[in-house]
Order: sequence, then C-alpha cells, then structure tokens
Amino acid sequence: MPLLNIHIGSLPIEDPVLKFLLELIIILGAPLLLNKIKVPHLLGLLIAGAVVGPNGLNLLSRDSSVVVTGTTGLLYIMFLAGLEIDMGDFKKNMGKSITFTVFTFAVPFILGMIGGYYVLHFSMLTTVLFASLFSSHTLISYPLVSKMGIAKNLSVNITVGGTMLTDVLSLLVLAVVVGMTQGEVNSAFWLRLGFSVLAFSLVVLFVFPIIGRWFFKKVDDKISQYIFVLVMIYLAAVLAELAGIEAIIGAFFAGLALNRLIPHTSALMNRVEFVGNAIFIPFFLISVGMLIDFTVFFKSLETLGVAAVMLVASIGGKYLAAVLTQKTFKLTKDEGMIIFGLSSASAAATLAAVMVGYNIIISETESGEPVRLLSEHVLNGSILLILISCTVSSFVSMSSAAKIAEADNEATASGSNPESENILIAVNYEETVETTVNLGLLTKAANNRDRLFALNVINDEKNESSVKNAEKTLHLAVTTAAAADVKVLPLTRYDSDVASGISNVIKEQKITDLILALQPDKGLTPSLVYNLTNGYLQNENVNTLIYHAAQPISTIKKYIVLIPPKADKEPGFFHALLRVWNIAKSSGSEMAFYATAPIIGIIERVAKKSGIELSLHIIDYWGEAEQAAAAVTDDEGLILFMAKRGMVSYFPKMSQLPDFLNQYALDNNFLLIYPFSQQNADETEKRSVSNHDDFVEIGRMIGKIFPG
Repeated sequence: MPLLNIHIGSLPIEDPVLKFLLELIIILGAPLLLNKIKVPHLLGLLIAGAVVGPNGLNLLSRDSSVVVTGTTGLLYIMFLAGLEIDMGDFKKNMGKSITFTVFTFAVPFILGMIGGYYVLHFSMLTTVLFASLFSSHTLISYPLVSKMGIAKNLSVNITVGGTMLTDVLSLLVLAVVVGMTQGEVNSAFWLRLGFSVLAFSLVVLFVFPIIGRWFFKKVDDKISQYIFVLVMIYLAAVLAELAGIEAIIGAFFAGLALNRLIPHTSALMNRVEFVGNAIFIPFFLISVGMLIDFTVFFKSLETLGVAAVMLVASIGGKYLAAVLTQKTFKLTKDEGMIIFGLSSASAAATLAAVMVGYNIIISETESGEPVRLLSEHVLNGSILLILISCTVSSFVSMSSAAKIAEADNEATASGSNPESENILIAVNYEETVETTVNLGLLTKAANNRDRLFALNVINDEKNESSVKNAEKTLHLAVTTAAAADVKVLPLTRYDSDVASGISNVIKEQKITDLILALQPDKGLTPSLVYNLTNGYLQNENVNTLIYHAAQPISTIKKYIVLIPPKADKEPGFFHALLRVWNIAKSSGSEMAFYATAPIIGIIERVAKKSGIELSLHIIDYWGEAEQAAAAVTDDEGLILFMAKRGMVSYFPKMSQLPDFLNQYALDNNFLLIYPFSQQNADETEKRSVSNHDDFVEIGRMIGKIFPG
C-alpha cells in the first residue's frame, strides 16, 4: 500500500507531504529570486501565500496546520524582539519608548476617529474600535533589521519598546469595546482586567527567569534547552490570553524574561534565531498572505473607500509619528525612517481586532441580516491594509537598515583596528572546554568571527595530554563555537611543558588575549600560581584571563568587579576593561564596580558610551573590595583585575588572593584578568590609550565594539 496518496487534480492539496514540500519550495525560492531584484523576501512570501492560498490558485488551504505554524512564527517574531533587545538600553530608553508610544498610538487613532466618524459615518463605538486598528503594529520586518546587525540601534530599541506598549493599549481598547457591547464595563471589569494583567506580568518577568536559571543549571542537553525555550514562549502566550491580552504580548514578555539567560553570542541564541528565521517566521508570512483576496477590491466601491481611509490613517499616521519621534529626540533621517519602517506594518493585532469586531453582532436589519460591529468592508479593507503596509514596511526597513548599517561600519572602520584581536583558548581538559569557549564568545568583539584559536599542548613524557585527548578537546571547542556561528582554528603543539607551548603560539599567532580555565573541582593550586607567575604572565603583550566556572555563564545575574588602585595606569587597562564590557553587553549581566574614586570617575564617563547595567562603588582601601567579594551570593560572579609583581597596580596583599578565592569563591564563577604590562611599539595606536585622560579615545574604543 503506498504511503502517499497524491491526487494532483483535486485542490486544495490534502497530502501532508506534498503540502509541506510546496511550502518549503516557497520558503527556499522567494529569497533567492527576490534578492536578485532587491525586493525584500518578506514581501515575496506574502505574495506567494496569496497566490497559492484559497483566494488564489487554491493549491493550499489555510487549515489548522498552517495556522499553528503561522501562529508560532508570529509569537517567534515578538519573542526575538524581546530576546535581542539590549536590556540596559531598554531601561535607559524607556522614556523615549513611552514618548514614541504616545505619538504612534495617538496620531493614527485620531486620524482613524476622524475618518471613521466623519467620512465613513460609523457609530461612535465602531469608530473607536476602527481607530484602534491603526495604533498597533507588527514587527514583521524586525528579522530583516536584525539580520543587518542594527538590532541594538537606538531607533530600533525605541520602536521595539513602543510596539509592546502600543499593542497592549490597542488590545485593551478592543477588550473595553467588546465589554461595552456586552454591557460588562464596570468597576469589577476594570479591577479584574488590572489584576490579571499585573499578575501575568509579575509571573512572566520574575518567575520565568527563576525557572529558566534553574533549568539551564540542571540540563546540559542542547535539544532540551531549545524545547524549553519553545515551552516558555507558548506558556507566556497562554498566560497572556488568560489575563485578557493578546498572546503576542506574552511572547514578547517571555523574550524579556529569558533575555539574560540566552547570551546574544551563545550557541542557544544561534539555534533560536536559525529555526525561527528558517521555518516558523516564513510560515507566518505565508499564512498571512493566504488571507489576501485581490478580487474583493473590485466587487465594491465602498470597500475601496474604507480601505483608502484605513491606509491614510494607518500608514500616514505611522509616518507622522515617526517624524515626530525623530524630531523630538534629534535622530538622523535614516533612524526616523527605520522607526517608520518597523512600525508601519499592520498584521497580527490589527487582524485579531478586526476578526473580533467582525464576529460581534450588535443588531439585525429588518430583513434579518446581521449588523456587525465591524462590517465586511472593514474586514476586506484590513486585508488590503496588511498587504500594502507590509510592503511599505519591508522596502523602507530594508533601505533604511542598509544605510544605518553602512554608517555604523564606516564609524567602526574609523576607530581602532578591529583585526588586532586574536584570542587564544587553552583547552587541555575536556570538562572545561565548553565553558572556556563560551567565555571566549562573550569576551570577543562582535565582528570577530574567525580570529579565535583553540590550543592543546601535548607532552607525552609528563603525560599532560595525548594525541587522542587533543583531537577530542579541540573538536569539542570547534563544534561549540560553530554552534554560535563562530570559527575557531584548532592548534596542536608538542612541547616540553604547557606554559612554553602556549608562549610560542602567542608569538606565532600574534595573540592579544589568552584564556585559561581552572578545573571545576580545583581552585588556584600552588602549581598553577607558580606556572602563572613564571610562565603565562611572562608574555607581557598579552591580556591573560584565568577562569573558574561553577555554573553556566548564562545564569550569572551580576558580577562584582574589583579593580585595584592605579590599575588605570597600566598599558592594558582599557583593553581589559573592554573585555568586561563585552561580557556585560553579550550576557546582559549587571556589573558592580568597586574601585578608587579616580577609576570610578573613568568608568562613569566611559559608561555613557554604552548601555550596560552597572553600579559604581568607591572604595578607600582594598579591604572593602574583599568584603564585597566575600559577600558574593548564588548566581553572582567575581571579576578581579590583577597585576604581576613589578606592575604599577601590584600590592603585596595581591599574592594572598588565591587563598582568598579558594576560601570564599569556589562555589561561584570568578575571572582573573591580568592586563598586558608592555606594548609593542607598532601596536600602540591599535591597542592602548596613551593619554588616560583622553576620553574621546576611550569612547572611540567602546564605539568600535558596540557601534550604534
């Protein structure tokens, strides 16, 4: 008996294998064809959905399978927006997002009220719901913007934050209007709605991170971690619906909740983005396209009139709101246009509100025909609005994002040379490989995707490693980095001891940063301290990092950063500080700096160039720093700036730090950073700040790693 019963003559196609094949061909072919003519592939998927859908060639029906995968794609878009947002910038720019929300909600809403009441002569209740359709927007072009590397741009950050707030307001208007049609809007209604929304927000934003941190500590399996992420997305969506708001808000909140548990440079983040962009989001676009029916626009002039009002109110209102936001915050023209591009698409919330309004029957005509809250003309007009707004959003977003990305690249090129960074990761112990590579992924510059090296030193006489062990550890290092779309070059070296082997590779590969890992069950042993002092730290042109991992780095909420007096006088101080900045930006962890007043002043001024979350604590003597380190709690880590004997910032008590860490910090993650103590003459321009009061140069270095 054949497994497939394919009947080409019967439409729509019912065979699941053939249906899925056709959808995959669309997902594969649309980007390949449209990229040739500079048309956003998002638009191609929408048009393809219209062509093969029930209103086109009727090859595919918009059945439950399409709806489920499409819904997942919509939730995925909102989840990625919350997941990729920079939490430090998000909090810092919340005021700007609220201002944008006022503009992008009020302007289209007012235009919709005018058009609905005075032009289309709707009732007041219908007019209010009609106007609310244009205030919400769907981040349909966000994947395109994210792919171009400008997701952290201020204008994108403002728009993402505003989208959440605007959609919540629009859907609350929908809830109130529906309640009014059913006579349920009273004090109990508002109390119930307010309590449910508050309870939902508290559960997702505070309980989800606790669950996620526990799960990632206990479960190492990569597939289980990804499935857990999907569970969190859908659970938040269900909780949002139970609270009386739309599922997309729940997905966005889930992204915010897991933001710090999925570092932006991690393998899990790469998997989340890959699956979403490859499968779920394209299915959503195809499913939206299936709603489009071009014939309805030729059946009724009234439909065209309603659609015209909707287009002016929605797209015109969003454009005015974007211009007002640009002028208010003195953004560039391209940043203003990216706000318009991202916010101009109407799909998810608009469609949800239209369908609810269409299904509410408020009365009947004399002939028994139902009178709906939103008429069929509004329903058909909304389909045209979805098509045109998504088209405008795709083209404007692609054009503006390309210009912003080009400007960012030029700014980066004018700064310090990014190719001066070469990171060496020593991987002699299999149990430390993954944690050490993950640290390297966090500390590297964002544009460094192929200048990481993994080294295993073999010494058969001392039985320090073997060829078999080297192959195994290096393969694990390469695959761990590859999962995050980063290339690691594996190196094997035979030498009399590990320290000399590492030193030789440092010279050969012009290494700027060396990462060494402590074995999980051991601290800073006397032999390691000896090798450190007499071996690794003899490389005076290298920034050396010693890492101890007690838990996954993604589960660290906060780092206590201890900086000794006069550390800012070291040649490698700012290079080392950039590594701390990288960890903060990539992981979203808070940084609590403890240092003397002059160093805190430097950090405070440098911090204005980036959006990391930090707290600054001035200490008068080193004992205060040790007290802060001894008080470190679960899910907190330590970062200590160190110095070898003879350096400006070295003091005798620093030699006691290994015993201190073994006593107080073995159950926590800690990182020792030894800034380079000497610099090659030809590297001075690239890797140091010769004048430590030159904050323009410091800002340029920060801007190099975090453009935009």
